[in-house]
Amino acid sequence: MKAARGSIPGVLDKPDPRIRFYLLSGADESGSRALAARLLKALGAEKVPLSGAQMKADPALLADEAAAISMFGDKRLLWIEPAGEEIVSAVEALLEAPAVEAPAIAIAGTLKKGSALAKLAEAHPFALAHVSYVPEGRDAARFILEIGRELGLRIGPAIADRIVAEAAGDQQIARRELEKFALYLSADPDAPRELEDDVLDLLGADSSESDTNSAGDLALSGDLARLADALQLLESSGVEPIPVVRALQRRLLMLAPLRAKIEGGQSVGAVTASVWRRDQAAVGRILPRWTAPRLAEVFQRVQELEQQLLLSPVGGHAALGEALTQIARAARR
Repeated sequence: MKAARGSIPGVLDKPDPRIRFYLLSGADESGSRALAARLLKALGAEKVPLSGAQMKADPALLADEAAAISMFGDKRLLWIEPAGEEIVSAVEALLEAPAVEAPAIAIAGTLKKGSALAKLAEAHPFALAHVSYVPEGRDAARFILEIGRELGLRIGPAIADRIVAEAAGDQQIARRELEKFALYLSADPDAPRELEDDVLDLLGADSSESDTNSAGDLALSGDLARLADALQLLESSGVEPIPVVRALQRRLLMLAPLRAKIEGGQSVGAVTASVWRRDQAAVGRILPRWTAPRLAEVFQRVQELEQQLLLSPVGGHAALGEALTQIARAARR
């Protein structure tokens, strides 16, 4: 079935247990991701990343994953990105399955008119489809103000416009930044705080975030010399490997849909212009070095590394260094 534009936040905040498949399509992919994150939070679930390429190679995979029972009883949300017409057979199998333990959500981007995937999701009673449109002008600023109110931030028009510009219209980035500002200011809906330029200036150059991101970015860009220095600095500064690994996972999830756009015909410059301004240089260096399938392989390797570090933290920096060095060498091929 099709969700009305204004109703989707409430629908995701109180998910219908009958819905097995959520399709979020449209030009505002960051808005779709923000909605998907909202569902993830409402379900209290673990995110299980999957890709359209995996669905195409094995149409039964989605239904099998959805039917699997978690060993520890944890809730799961199967998150498919990037996704397109190649997942139709997999979604059909999911919707026809006798029962499922975990729902699935797909971030599909803009679909062509007459899309079989959209028709399937809109017509089936166990599916929900929503189109995310890029907010512009007053709509973009209104989003900032609404999220600010939820978090206990008083935001003036000039500050809202600045956040919209800095986030390049990316709702997910904007929400993450607002959450950081609220935490710094100890803001709460019952005790709101004024958000001013000095806070944006201070937190926009957060060195700890830069440290955890930089090693992964250097590996993905193939800069072996600077990567060695960065790894040494991380260890000497007492930065644990897990935050570095998770920062790399977030970067890879951001890069995957961007690379898909390039392979769909957009230029690196146009795609890079859509990301957070302070990330543009790094992303611009990384994207030309990787294909979408190779990024998916790296993501799988990074997930395995995280599990390795969680199970055996001893020697974590050495394991991190070895994995990032392998990624850097692959980037240079």
